[in-house]
Amino acid sequence: MNDTDILQSFFLIFAGATVIATTALYLRQPMLVAYIALGALAGPFGLALVDDTALLSGIAEIGIIFLLFLVGLDLPTQKLKNMLGESLLTAFGTTAVFFTAGAGVMFLFGYTVIEAVVVGIAMTFSSTILGIKLLPTTLLHHRHIGKIVISLLLVQDLLAIIALLFIGFLGGTAEQGNLALLSLAAGLPALIIGALFVVRFVLLPLLEKFDEFHEYIFLLAIGWCLTIAQLAHSLGLSYEVGGFIAGVSLATSPIAQYIATHLKPLRDFFLVMFFFTVGASIDLRLLPGVWLPILVLTMVVLLIKPVTFTRLLHMQGESLPNAKEVGLRLGQASEFSLLVSYVAIHASLLSIESAVVLQAATVLTLLLNSYFVVSRYPNPIAADPALRRD
Repeated sequence: MNDTDILQSFFLIFAGATVIATTALYLRQPMLVAYIALGALAGPFGLALVDDTALLSGIAEIGIIFLLFLVGLDLPTQKLKNMLGESLLTAFGTTAVFFTAGAGVMFLFGYTVIEAVVVGIAMTFSSTILGIKLLPTTLLHHRHIGKIVISLLLVQDLLAIIALLFIGFLGGTAEQGNLALLSLAAGLPALIIGALFVVRFVLLPLLEKFDEFHEYIFLLAIGWCLTIAQLAHSLGLSYEVGGFIAGVSLATSPIAQYIATHLKPLRDFFLVMFFFTVGASIDLRLLPGVWLPILVLTMVVLLIKPVTFTRLLHMQGESLPNAKEVGLRLGQASEFSLLVSYVAIHASLLSIESAVVLQAATVLTLLLNSYFVVSRYPNPIAADPALRRD
């Protein structure tokens, strides 16, 4: 891909994303669905306006690293202690049910055990983007709902990191598997300890000394994130896990939230490319042959997730109306499902056909669930003024 091709691709992606995102906002749909649709339309299996996505895929991975860096930045130890306790039982219980349901559907349609396992893992997550974006923050009742939703999403974020490690392990040969175990046993603890040491004795003093230079803080945060990501990769771990560790190690910094706020636009820039790449990888020609597993997987997720969340939360003492609301707000697949798909494809764990099933079902659950939430519960983008809450 030459310079002209890169510029043209960037033009098509961001100009097109602007148009489609505007349409999505008018229709009160999540914008990530618009980016995926644009990728499918303009990618090599659509109009082929962008027919070489290899470089874009590499650039898009930076967005994933930043995404997990920001997830880590939001996980200081005290917050984990306060929020995880009440959510662990629900999170682990629902994870078991959702994994079994997702894997069962794929196994039922004749996909391999590995493909079923990967899809089962992908279906365990709910969308952080939808969960947070559709939460009103001004009413006390919904602050309580918000606490439950955010606590569950927090546990799922931690499980997503474990899932990425597991998928990396599955994707290797026996020898690579042994190296992966060695990386987990030795490399991961060494990286975590080393990162915490450098943050405490190097980064925090630098941030304290030069905290008035905003550009310096911005550069230091990006440099730290990408350095730990590269070190993780060198130790046999994934770039994504490295980004997460970099974020967690900085989470206790007094300016962690400042860093998170100012890095979000950069993260979003790269994530637009990630979701475009996901859409561009969907072979539209395969859809007529896999429509039934897509439909079944979509319906299973939309039915089982709300019911399971509702039952488990109600059993733990949550009121039935609150439990039902949380269940519906978390009753979809996730952007992490797409990330699992992306990583699994590169690890040769998913065929193109099974990847299309996973990606299409994920997008459909995001679309349909957002309609259910927006039409029934208070949220910032409701068409009904009675439900619209900031």
